[in-house]
Amino acid sequence: MAGLDGFGNAGATVEFMSAGILVYGIVAAACSSPQTAEINSDKRSKTLMKWVWLGTGQAAVFTLVAVRIADHPQAVVAGAGLAAAMMLASYYHAKQAGMASSEAGTES
Repeated sequence: MAGLDGFGNAGATVEFMSAGILVYGIVAAACSSPQTAEINSDKRSKTLMKWVWLGTGQAAVFTLVAVRIADHPQAVVAGAGLAAAMMLASYYHAKQAGMASSEAGTES
């Protein structure tokens, strides 16, 4: 990403990576893994997705605070936004695949 405004130095790289790690960590703390979501979608998809959205909301709050104090706020937004999009896509796919599967889940 070197050469894009605000992304050409080490400080922006650290802020970008930190924001991404933050989102992944918060969503993971609030949810089961996408694998577990897929395995148990038939029984718990609403509950699992509720926690995905709650975790994403928590990550957004931390991201907004980071944007206010960061030297490179655009890097924070880019890192957090990319991580959030990837995690949401992972859980959405897990839900869809789990609901379409005929395999038994791990919960009764």
